[in-house]
Amino acid sequence: MEFQVHTIETAPEDAKETLQGVKKSIGFLPNLMGVMAESPSLVKAYLKVGELFDQTSFSPTERQVIFLTVNYENECTYCVAAHSAIAAMQKVPADIVEALRGGAPIADDKLEALRLFTKELVQTRGWPSDAALTQFTAAGYTRTQVLEVILGVGMKVLSNYTNHIAHTPLDAAFASAKWSKQA
Repeated sequence: MEFQVHTIETAPEDAKETLQGVKKSIGFLPNLMGVMAESPSLVKAYLKVGELFDQTSFSPTERQVIFLTVNYENECTYCVAAHSAIAAMQKVPADIVEALRGGAPIADDKLEALRLFTKELVQTRGWPSDAALTQFTAAGYTRTQVLEVILGVGMKVLSNYTNHIAHTPLDAAFASAKWSKQA
């Protein structure tokens, strides 16, 4: 099944205003938004969840650790590339981004605890071990942040699964960060 990458002009009427807002906000319309626009509810939900995730207690670097970990675990080539580029714009240290792109440990102990907990949450489909929860909170994270990681994972499931099904083409803006999981 093929999915169209909608433009503002070709999108369903209920998605046009949303897409116009995205384009105005970031200067272009990412292909992911164009694909999601086929379901106006999906593109609106994705953006709303993103707004809410930005309001969590996590720093921009921590949010990108969550996003890139989920993207890596779900093998989403589009999202790893996009979030690598976004992380660079947000001044996330390059060594952290490179570690996440390779599924490797992060030198910072607290960020590594966040990566490991996020990885565990994805790999166990939401059934992390008691040890994983204990290690996460022992690193200085809270019960609230356990739930905020779930919010970030949920957001990335929306985009990862959409990209898997639609084979979303990578935008030129993210091309320099192209990625594929190494065996």
